[in-house]
Amino acid sequence: MRVMILTAGLGTRLRPHTFSKPKPLVQVAGKPVLAHIIDDLLDVQIDELICVTGYLGKQIEDFVCQNYGHIPLRFLVQQEMRGQADAIYLAKEISGPLLVVFGDGLVGIDKARLATHPSEGIIYCKEVDDPRRFGVAVVEEGRIVRLVEKPLEPVSNLAVVGFYYVPEAQRLMDAISYIMEQKIQTKGEYYLADALQVMIERGEILHAEAVPMWRDCGTVEALLDTNRYLLDHGHSCVIDGIQSVIIPPVHIAPNAVIENSVVGPYVSVADGSVIRTSIIQNTIVNAGAQIQSVIMSGSLIGEKAFIDGISHELNIGDASDIRLG
Repeated sequence: MRVMILTAGLGTRLRPHTFSKPKPLVQVAGKPVLAHIIDDLLDVQIDELICVTGYLGKQIEDFVCQNYGHIPLRFLVQQEMRGQADAIYLAKEISGPLLVVFGDGLVGIDKARLATHPSEGIIYCKEVDDPRRFGVAVVEEGRIVRLVEKPLEPVSNLAVVGFYYVPEAQRLMDAISYIMEQKIQTKGEYYLADALQVMIERGEILHAEAVPMWRDCGTVEALLDTNRYLLDHGHSCVIDGIQSVIIPPVHIAPNAVIENSVVGPYVSVADGSVIRTSIIQNTIVNAGAQIQSVIMSGSLIGEKAFIDGISHELNIGDASDIRLG
């Protein structure tokens, strides 16, 4: 089976962090979002991993090659942001089973079932209280009959979570080709949902499969929420020899330095970071950041940032320098 991960977005909701790195490489619970996505799929036989890149795509290519070089890899560049379907169509020649994954969230799926290469399509969904914020699937007699993008009226509470399986990629590519020829767009872009709707109308059987876990990583608040979830579910890690009070769950990288501080709960500290005489909770501290004399919660600190004597909720990009006075 081929796996295609869409990573070309600009990540505007995560700025300033995405000025210097693409959104899938933002860290959560000790590693980039993209690493969590790929690692969770390693139990499935991946015949080829295709990453569609765009903004700062060379960083994604370098990261994937360095860490997943044992998998057959291909990188395609979406030169112009024309939508999800346009990104997928860059690999229009492929055939066979295909899993399409959006690179800005974490989803728990039934990988055992997926490994059998089902003969019918699957759109992974989760029930939500307010479906107006999401694309939703309308199901009748066990089959998806309609996909609706951000409905004003509640036609379904099954939000589509950004994982899609089709048993034959060529049928999806044919549907994408059709919506492009007919210029069927949503908000000026070619949406995957429109191509899937064409497939449904052509008789394709697509099922909605509920997922137990779906965590967005597209905003600071969502990223911190995902960090808390992952630390509560097996990603907590504490190194030895820290001369501080550590309140689990936390993820502290081996080369981090923490002195005379209280850290946790729900803090991730990356390699090369230094924290001194501070109190920190519910925060992600990226590689090489230096923090001293700080009381901090609900914050996202960029790589190589320097913070001294500040007691606020912070969203600080890479290489920032903030000092009291």
